[in-house]
Amino acid sequence: MEQNKAADNSGEVIETEDFDYDGFQVVRGEFFAHTYEPSFIFNNSKFYVNSACINRLPDIDYVQIWVNSDKKVLAIKPCDESDKDSFKWKTGTKKIVPKKISCQIFYAKIYSLMGWNFNNRYKLLGKLVHTNGEYLFVFDLKTPEIFERKNVDGKESISRKASFPEDWKNHFGISVKEHQKNLQISIYNGYAVYSIQNKDQEDNDGHER
Repeated sequence: MEQNKAADNSGEVIETEDFDYDGFQVVRGEFFAHTYEPSFIFNNSKFYVNSACINRLPDIDYVQIWVNSDKKVLAIKPCDESDKDSFKWKTGTKKIVPKKISCQIFYAKIYSLMGWNFNNRYKLLGKLVHTNGEYLFVFDLKTPEIFERKNVDGKESISRKASFPEDWKNHFGISVKEHQKNLQISIYNGYAVYSIQNKDQEDNDGHER
């Protein structure tokens, strides 16, 4: 497949085979608007996905959470209701919406793993990956959008303006070569499956585990 074929032949196209990619950085997707991109949000001892995730896999009701602690990557894997550690990730009948999942222990473990501020909301952008006949949403824990919780005149609020990790300030993104290497990461190797306490279980048990 010819990936860079020009759509308009009316202008001049410079043909070259020795363009130097050194020094270029691939601008992080987090720096652009991404309303329709899959995202995963941690906030106030809960997590939830956005509607883009639900819409990408509309027939999926139950999922598992996988975490690779070494690579700092989180994945959502569709599964059957009967599978161990499965939980329902959406709710509603006429209008299907993402479900907010209570997860105090999981929340604390992720925040501790990443050294995050427990008062802040963190949003991760993800990609839907198809591999070995299965779909997974994959999210990089190292690249969150950070929404700070502030206290003004005794009232708490979450900033609507996202901030980013400190080491992003002087860079647009990673180098082209490093970006290409990241695309080769195996999404299965080293994941752990987490059991998530969801709201239905809380209602049935009468308490959080």
